[in-house]
Amino acid sequence: MVNIYYEADVDKSALSDRKVAVLGYGSQGHAHALNLKESGIDVRVGLREGSSSAAKVADAGLAVASIADAVAEADVIMMLMPDTEMAAIYESDIEANLSDGDALLFAHGFNIRFDLIKPPAGVDVCMVAPKGPGHLVRRTYTEGGGVPALIAVEQDASGKAKDLALAYADAIGGSRSGILETTFTEETETD
Repeated sequence: MVNIYYEADVDKSALSDRKVAVLGYGSQGHAHALNLKESGIDVRVGLREGSSSAAKVADAGLAVASIADAVAEADVIMMLMPDTEMAAIYESDIEANLSDGDALLFAHGFNIRFDLIKPPAGVDVCMVAPKGPGHLVRRTYTEGGGVPALIAVEQDASGKAKDLALAYADAIGGSRSGILETTFTEETETD
């Protein structure tokens, strides 16, 4: 039987004192960053140098930094750049800036499922995957609803990775309609 979680099932404190870096400001990135901000989460957006999205991020009232700087100052890092670019960006800007106790989040399981990214043992590795495009995630959140989301935990270094994934999914609106538990493998192979 599939576990489905709603707002009453979420420990919001698992995310409330954390610093989140949303890497990328495309379809999912803008929705995650804005929904997190409006949920009271300390969020910054990490972009590549010279990104055309920097002005949009600043206009939205969000902090913007280079990917490396955003990762260094955050302890929860959500990877929302294209799957085909993630491994190279991880190697160049993310890996050296991770610390034990950090959490690395994904919205799709591909890079973990196929071992293209291998996070260190002291880092939680989770997935929070809304089941809709970013504009829908954003719109339904602003209307008081939410898009259902999948969560998965691949590496639970802290012993609290599932609580963190649930709190993140809640902060972007997922618990308003339901959060379903899955695995990185199942999400990747059925997507």
